[in-house]
Amino acid sequence: MVASTVTEATPSVWRLPNNGWVKVNVDGVVDMVALTVLEATPSFRAAGNQKKCEMATTSASTFSIGSTVSFRSKGNPFPQTKPFAARFTSQNSLASFSGLKAATYVKCESEYSFLGTESSAALRGSFVPKAQKANPRSQYGLQPVASYKVAILGAAGGIGQPLALLIKMSPLVSALNLYDIANVKGVAADLSHCNTPSQVQDFTGASELGNCLKGVNVVVIPAGVPRKPGMTRDDLFNINANIVKTLVEAVADNCPDAFIHIISNPVNSTVPIAAEVLKQKGVYDPKKLFGVTTLDVVRANTFVAQKKNLKLIDVDVPVVGGHAGITILPLLSKTKPSVSFTDEEVEQLTVRIQNAGTEVVEAKAGAGSATLSMAYAAARFVESSLRALDGDGDVYECSFVQSDLTDLPFFASRIKLGTKGVEALIPSDLSGLSEYEEKALDALKPELKASIEKGIAFVQKQPITA
Repeated sequence: MVASTVTEATPSVWRLPNNGWVKVNVDGVVDMVALTVLEATPSFRAAGNQKKCEMATTSASTFSIGSTVSFRSKGNPFPQTKPFAARFTSQNSLASFSGLKAATYVKCESEYSFLGTESSAALRGSFVPKAQKANPRSQYGLQPVASYKVAILGAAGGIGQPLALLIKMSPLVSALNLYDIANVKGVAADLSHCNTPSQVQDFTGASELGNCLKGVNVVVIPAGVPRKPGMTRDDLFNINANIVKTLVEAVADNCPDAFIHIISNPVNSTVPIAAEVLKQKGVYDPKKLFGVTTLDVVRANTFVAQKKNLKLIDVDVPVVGGHAGITILPLLSKTKPSVSFTDEEVEQLTVRIQNAGTEVVEAKAGAGSATLSMAYAAARFVESSLRALDGDGDVYECSFVQSDLTDLPFFASRIKLGTKGVEALIPSDLSGLSEYEEKALDALKPELKASIEKGIAFVQKQPITA
């Protein structure tokens, strides 16, 4: 350890290396920490009147953030322009702070995170307590753990590129494998210059797909084509169904224990396709197959917050059913914080959430679809999965999974994520629905059932590659 003295600028503010600072109130409680750079597992420690910053020299755990990360108390809000904000709820002074993890008494909240309150406080995903016995000198020792391998299949596409960038920013990812049939080498070269922990590798074409998937913990599949003018839904299905089938076959052969995140549309059919492929390969684990419907939740939270002038981080709207048209059912009666809607508002919000993709397509005037918001939502779900794998016991998201909550074999609902995947389905959201929601739930089932059956039938008619 190399110790460097912290300059005391005022009785309550300590200046740190790299232009950072720590503010302590009169009781010795840390009020704020602002670090412009976190490098090489920094540890800030207050012991009596001795104030010093100890910097571990281990380069393997280096992680840098270009913009300021701030920590604040509830009564001392930080300016809105800062990317993150966190509140220390403990009444005890902070014994130490290291790297990107935090102890159990630290509560975090963010206006700009992937994670809303429905997955507990935003940013908690990056804060998992570690066993203290390994280092008895540091009661609250915190170590960054970049130990998970993520593969993106379709990484050169409109969703894949921004998704890769967002996942590259995760402190939990040690390796980021990017696969596509073309143009992925440049994407990987570009991302590899970002000073975050994960090592980026590119893989091009079917011959390199197996190597891309070896030892991967999470596979994300945004591969496929968006619906284009003149293309029927059957055209879209036939193209993307074959793509998903081929990619999932490779996943089954090379990393059958990985979490599989399906983004490729139509999700209501591609998730059943993936399930059937995995079944025929003899490696199907329903707890590890997810249709990514997070964008529906992100949109619902955003639109409700705007409509009701609520603080966005506080808003949580569960979205159930499927991931297309009327199969998307936001449960506005279950909105947290509790808020009332007129019948007209319920109708308007529901329709807008269901048709939000079309809203983007029309705004882009034929130049694309909802790629950026989809990448954001997918990155949020990846981060939630990594948190669960890393041992966080308080991770909840909505996802389209195998389910027994209704008479349909697959259904999107809130789930609890754990180290083995889906730890529990949350049935409470489906009880006590409004009359509007009950009718909408009944109306979506036939269309969702048909989409599921179409996906299953597609695989049963197709030979599975040995």
